[in-house]
Amino acid sequence: MAATAANFRPPVKVQQKLIEYYHHCNYLFASRYNIRGQLLEIDRGYMREVDFTKEQEKAKRANRAGDTTKFQNIVVPVVLPQVEAAVTYQTSVFLQGYPIFGVVSDPSNSEAALQMDTIIGEQQTKGGWVAEYQKAFRNGFKYNLLATEVDWKQEVTFAVESSELTTDAKLKEIIWSGNQVKNLDLYNTFFDPRVPPSKVSTRGEFVGYNELMGRVAFIQFFNSLPDAFNLYAALHSNIGQSFNGSRAGGEYYFPEINPGALIRPDSMATNVWATFGGLRESSRSTRERFLSGMYQVSHMYAKIIPADFDITGVPGVNIPQNWKLTVVNGSVIVAVERLTNAHGYLPILMAQPYDDGLGYQTKSLAVNVMPIQEITTAFANSSIASRRRAIADRLLYDPSRISTAAINNDNPSSRIAVKPSAFGTEISAAVHQLPFRDDIFQINASEVQQYLGMANLITGSNPARQGQFVKGNKTRTEYVDIQSNSNGRDQTVAMSLEASLFVPTKEIIKANILQFQGGVSLYNREVQAPVTVKPDTLRNAMLVFKISDGLTPGEKLMDGESLAVAFQTMQAVPQLQQGYNMPQLFSYLMKSRGARLQPFEKPPEQLAYEQAMAQWQQVMTMLAQPLAGIKDITKEMIDQIMQQLPPQPLPEQFGWNPKEGTQQPNTTSILQQVTQTMGVTGGENE
Repeated sequence: MAATAANFRPPVKVQQKLIEYYHHCNYLFASRYNIRGQLLEIDRGYMREVDFTKEQEKAKRANRAGDTTKFQNIVVPVVLPQVEAAVTYQTSVFLQGYPIFGVVSDPSNSEAALQMDTIIGEQQTKGGWVAEYQKAFRNGFKYNLLATEVDWKQEVTFAVESSELTTDAKLKEIIWSGNQVKNLDLYNTFFDPRVPPSKVSTRGEFVGYNELMGRVAFIQFFNSLPDAFNLYAALHSNIGQSFNGSRAGGEYYFPEINPGALIRPDSMATNVWATFGGLRESSRSTRERFLSGMYQVSHMYAKIIPADFDITGVPGVNIPQNWKLTVVNGSVIVAVERLTNAHGYLPILMAQPYDDGLGYQTKSLAVNVMPIQEITTAFANSSIASRRRAIADRLLYDPSRISTAAINNDNPSSRIAVKPSAFGTEISAAVHQLPFRDDIFQINASEVQQYLGMANLITGSNPARQGQFVKGNKTRTEYVDIQSNSNGRDQTVAMSLEASLFVPTKEIIKANILQFQGGVSLYNREVQAPVTVKPDTLRNAMLVFKISDGLTPGEKLMDGESLAVAFQTMQAVPQLQQGYNMPQLFSYLMKSRGARLQPFEKPPEQLAYEQAMAQWQQVMTMLAQPLAGIKDITKEMIDQIMQQLPPQPLPEQFGWNPKEGTQQPNTTSILQQVTQTMGVTGGENE
């Protein structure tokens, strides 16, 4: 997002140059590099949609028609389980905390840290960050390439208002603004290939993506843009060849992967809105209002020198600057923004889970195990071919005496008529059955397991990590050790993702909040209380991000034995109480076992009040010391002590508001308790 003052409407000649630059980046990237074809091949392997042979199609049609005797070929699932296991691990590391990007600070900035945590948690929930990052992880392990857009967005939403004078609630239109994280479809993402993926946002000259919108969605999007223009031209532009880049010259690309999809993606190519919406084109005005049903909207971020495009009226026209272009249907530009974000990144971050310095040559996890899937599939289908042979055994026959149609008849009870030339001859001599033998079936089954083990060696995984039961007599400790050691490669990948993806992501989120966040009151579900956001407090504080406290499968999850040892040590070693805040430590240890004790922790105000009360009672005990051994305590003695006693502390003096029903001790009851403890027996005036 850029400041409104940085947006402007350039002259027509400048718009034409910018559109030409967009086409150069978008078209040449799609036509010069075969990235879409490679993504398509990987996705078909992931979905196991790779068998298009005639035998498979015949068996599939027969099964659909109800003939269950026909065997379909099978693709052994190797790619999908390995990819999903890797996605699950990274999800447990990065996406289980709330917020997923926590903040740490020194005690003096604790208020600012709480405000930042509250803002990030609210934006995380509103924007669905967890789901977007899960899709990004999946792309990363399928293609060894992922892209996410992290930018400050504005949305029009509604709030419910009510009044004491009326019973009906009213809707009030408000504008929500905050960081949004969006996983990008790599089929429709274009970027500068001259730099490594992790450097595209800092050293690349351009990066962008295409998306489709319906007419109403496009108008809503247009209205959300600051200082947008050319609405009429955009609405009347023709999507043409921009739709479905699977055709030559097109931009938007629909991968055809699953032939049994509920809705084929390329079937959405509705060119006339009136036809799609059931509206008649009875007049010219109707045709103009409902011209197109789909619009390709291209979002392109670029580092440009304004003078190269004859852009004037902006500071530093000869200095490289970050700009954003919004182009509709590849022909109409509707927004031009100079990005004035404090972070300085192009807000599309690309990363590789496996980064060995070879850039785009590095194989992904899916590509590494795809040969294993292919060879195990070949073994499995050879066994299926044997089953087909067992059901429909092969024969030698004399076509001069028996017809081919009779031999190939699928009806097992049909009669076979011989030709006239076979009359009076030995019929058995016209047919010879070839005996069926399958001597390698057991060998195939064992070899398949060996190759599946190779897939685990490639990825550093094991069957137990994928949720599969493994037989054996291992002890619990041995099993935990094996599981912990199997996470080594995943930890390496997590460190790579943290450095290349999440560090710049957190910097962008923090900078956007400090630059654009306004004052607001938000609810924090961790402290279970509303938090007032003060922008000045945030900007003046020194805040540092940390990785969230998501539980990892083997390292941060404390087992029961270690937890018991920790509790015993805390009780047996008094020095620990001097070096640690014991209540917070106890809550953290219990949280590692899934128990949230933070809502039950006493607030600092209550702790201060109770500490003052303890000191006050200690003073009372000292003043009551002379009464020790006196059998009859008179009222005058008690009044004398009360006169020397300082005022009793009150909760409101410490900002603590006890809940209703909480009994507060009074002076008389405390004095009685003290005298009873000292062994004093009061008289009738006690």
